[in-house]
Amino acid sequence: MGKKERKDKKEKPLDRMTAKELREMALQIQGIVGVHAMNKNELLVAIKEAKGIVEEKKRQTAVDVRVIKQKIRELRGQKEALKETGEKRKVITLRRRISRLKKKTRRVNVAG
Repeated sequence: MGKKERKDKKEKPLDRMTAKELREMALQIQGIVGVHAMNKNELLVAIKEAKGIVEEKKRQTAVDVRVIKQKIRELRGQKEALKETGEKRKVITLRRRISRLKKKTRRVNVAG
């Protein structure tokens, strides 16, 4: 036998569900494709759109964490190359830029 599901239990809000629970829900809704490749935010958007739920607008950030992290990876590569050439000043500058970008990703996650 599987898990016992209580019928009197209220359904959790979508935002409180785990990605696994959202995937299971999205699989039951027709019209949503690529469920297993989606992250939690993408699943939320797709489910809300399919059910016709209008999302209240939060403070919109024009910053994408993935883009920032890609930039950090590029700067780390540059930093390693400069370490080998011995340019300490430029290495310090890149370290500071990387640090600022990491702080920016943290701020975006808190705000978003």
